[in-house]
Amino acid sequence: MTTKSAAAAARATVYGYPRQGRNRELKKAIEGYWKGRVTADALRDTAAGLRRDTWEQLAAAGLHEVPTGDFSYYDHVLDTTVMVGAIPARHRAAVEEDALAGYFAMARGTQEVAPLEMTKWFDTNYHYLVPELGPDTVFRADSAKQVAELKEALALGLTARPVLVGPVTYLLLAKPAPGVDPDFVPLTLLDRLLPVYAEVLADLRAAGAEWVQLDEPALVQDRTPAELNAAERAYRDLGTLPDRPQLLVASYFDRLGEALPVLAKAPVEGLALDFTGSAAANLGDLAAVGGLPGKRLVAGVVDGRNIWVNDLEKSLAALGTLLGLAERVDVSASSSLLHVPLDAAMERDIAPQILRWLAFAQQKTREIVTLAKGLAQGTDTIAAELAANRADLASRAASPITHDPAVRARAAAVTAADTRRSLPYAERTGAQRARLGLPLLPTTTIGSFPQTGDLRAARADLRAGRIDPAGYEERIRTEIQQVISFQEKTGLDVLVHGEPERNDMVQYFAERLTGYLATQHGWVQSYGTRYVRPPVLAGDISRPEPMTVRWTTYAQSLTDRPVKGMLTGPVTMLAWSFVRDDQPLADTARQVALALREEVNDLEAAGTSVVQVDEPALRETLPLRAADRPAYLEWATEAFRLTTGGVRPDTQIHTHMCYAEFGDIVRAIDDLDADVISLEAARSHMQVARELAAHGYPREAGPGVYDIHSPRVPSAEEAAELLRAGLEAIPAERLWVNPDCGLKTRGWPETRASLENLVTAARTVRGELSGC
Repeated sequence: MTTKSAAAAARATVYGYPRQGRNRELKKAIEGYWKGRVTADALRDTAAGLRRDTWEQLAAAGLHEVPTGDFSYYDHVLDTTVMVGAIPARHRAAVEEDALAGYFAMARGTQEVAPLEMTKWFDTNYHYLVPELGPDTVFRADSAKQVAELKEALALGLTARPVLVGPVTYLLLAKPAPGVDPDFVPLTLLDRLLPVYAEVLADLRAAGAEWVQLDEPALVQDRTPAELNAAERAYRDLGTLPDRPQLLVASYFDRLGEALPVLAKAPVEGLALDFTGSAAANLGDLAAVGGLPGKRLVAGVVDGRNIWVNDLEKSLAALGTLLGLAERVDVSASSSLLHVPLDAAMERDIAPQILRWLAFAQQKTREIVTLAKGLAQGTDTIAAELAANRADLASRAASPITHDPAVRARAAAVTAADTRRSLPYAERTGAQRARLGLPLLPTTTIGSFPQTGDLRAARADLRAGRIDPAGYEERIRTEIQQVISFQEKTGLDVLVHGEPERNDMVQYFAERLTGYLATQHGWVQSYGTRYVRPPVLAGDISRPEPMTVRWTTYAQSLTDRPVKGMLTGPVTMLAWSFVRDDQPLADTARQVALALREEVNDLEAAGTSVVQVDEPALRETLPLRAADRPAYLEWATEAFRLTTGGVRPDTQIHTHMCYAEFGDIVRAIDDLDADVISLEAARSHMQVARELAAHGYPREAGPGVYDIHSPRVPSAEEAAELLRAGLEAIPAERLWVNPDCGLKTRGWPETRASLENLVTAARTVRGELSGC
């Protein structure tokens, strides 16, 4: 096909779309089902309605092909586990008895059975359920969900493309099941898994699928020759099946690199590639391998993970280059739009001038359609859109919101001395222990306590004017009193104020820093029914006044035990925001760190002896390619040290991380120079403790003994067993006892029981260590 005819054939599509509905109807229906207020049939009806509304909206916007199969009640990797029949043995009976209840049991656990491990989806804040596999795993095809959703879309008269997690990525994301040799390699099951995918593909073809998308984002990471060979074999076998739809293999989040020639030569009909950010290198790499003659290319030129308007002319230039490299070029976002909010037009509190800079899922869909139209019919047909886009980009670049000379001067004046504590850890730890007077195996929590309906109602009442600020603050004061009283009675050693005044660990601070914008409806799925509203980091950052000192000081006045000051670290402030894309991340991180440094110093001046600066996103933001990691870790750890470097030796600095693969960043954790780190460890069975020990980590650590992402209450003996496992790797004098993460999402009954069991476990193991 000539370049001209390739352009004329250009179509618009997306890889996936937000699942929750305009008013988070899916979240409400699922949580109602869990509580017994919504029947399974009613939940299914709600889900079907949301799918229908989404597809019809996408078609009305001008998409030529809609995705199916991207919808999930909880997680698309868990859906894949069901599709291939890899149900863990401990969950099989529940799934066989009631498929929907069993599905949620795998995700959340029950009082009797632990859930699947949860971790981050590549370098995003989306959490997936980790498949558990072993040499005895038997795969069985179950395409019911995928076929049913395809048929729903086809019945609406739409052109639909099922989207599946690819077999190579699925196995690379998996881990050895509990009790299996930890050195077992799930990828060795590929030949056993491929026939199951073949059966699913045949089922989808029989149901009417012309194309099926197989997502292989794991191939954008550094892969061994054996892994690349596995990918080559997988798509050779699937590509030569006699009974299948046309195959579109998709990658995103970075450049494919050495995997690109493997997939380009595979007997599949198309590739979908990311051409944004660092993945823009895919363009040159694609040309270097000779393009995709005779194949379809879906070009991800609209950023699927951030919310800034696209530079349409820049994207059109890239698309023009790509036209000569494939038989057909279609236009899409760089990844699923699952990672952005639904509709910027819902935001009423953002100035119209600034709102023009933002593109959520609906706006991105329009950008994709506009680009496809311009590519197929010529730029004259989108002249008005191009002119408006140029004006929007110029407005943002010239806005005083984006540049504050005082902030930039302060950041430029930072020296290496600002990023160092006055004494090394080995010398300051004695001063901290003398000041705090803590027992062996000190107990604490990560920070937040349950956000009750009363607290959410109080915030709503304040916004609506039903109560005045004084009335709201009285409710917060009462909540803090109750949280402190509970912790004292339970026997926790280092307390927290519970964060009742905070809506979200990033949004709370963003609303108090200049340069940030807050949304009202910018919900994005983090995991399951947990949705967050990432703030928009639009300009230079400064702190007008203290943000946490008042409530931390009040909590400390209620007890003689130390109360932690609680802050969100600079990397997480970036990672869990929609960060500005007009300057290097390192520059933005330094600005945030300087604002937080002021807060840390004010907390210390107010008498706070323990300050926790959470960095759960440090691993999440790690670049997918090893070559890009040293530079990132250098500025990321520097930002943390800049935040905390100004405190006295006897002030103890904590940090926290959760739900990630920590082995990749143990050295960086050491480089943070925090005195204590708490980490997720319950679902991963203390793996992180062993990783810290293997590194020779010299500081104090609290690998979690209570999985807070499950409603089940761990017994005191269960927590004690995890604690004993932690002691095999970390000396008792450096081991803390804590949950995996904050308790915001849990209810008070389970929180109360779990923390009581946690304290009992710590006392039991202390007694064992002392011989009492």
